[in-house]
Amino acid sequence: MNDPDYAKLVKIHGPTPGELWILVDICQQSLSLNKCQQTLAAWPVSTARNGCGNMQDSLKTPTGMHRIAEKIGSDSDINTIFKGRVDTHCQATVVHEPHSQDEDLITSRILWLTGIEEGKNLGEGISSYERYIYIHGTPEEGLIGKPVSHGCIRMRNQDVIELFDQVDVDTLVLIQE
Repeated sequence: MNDPDYAKLVKIHGPTPGELWILVDICQQSLSLNKCQQTLAAWPVSTARNGCGNMQDSLKTPTGMHRIAEKIGSDSDINTIFKGRVDTHCQATVVHEPHSQDEDLITSRILWLTGIEEGKNLGEGISSYERYIYIHGTPEEGLIGKPVSHGCIRMRNQDVIELFDQVDVDTLVLIQE
């Protein structure tokens, strides 16, 4: 992110100096953990197959400023399957080849996002939180780096655990094209 963009980010939405924040770059299919303008870690991700968008049921990844509303799964095993944000205590079979499975499983950890831009990702019919937009693990690790999700930001299971352990509720998340 260049200096003017970062300055605008800080001025309008935070983060304060020294605070961690996340950048999801849809074009690059990447997620980075940042402190000020320094990238601390970066991982490949998968965003929506249908591209960017904010409408309910669009199966698109919403852009703009978000915050982590909830962290789910801190004591769950790696590759654990979540249904309705509840740990099923069942393990997913992780596929490392670029192959899509029948189910869109959510695994290992969930960072549930809430939009903070009224009219863009916050409000009736466009709320990222009400759309259940997460950063989460997936058993389809062979597809990471390609836009194949149903709107969420998918990560490899070990990667999402690493990210989860470094961020808190209210961490700022910028999703950009």
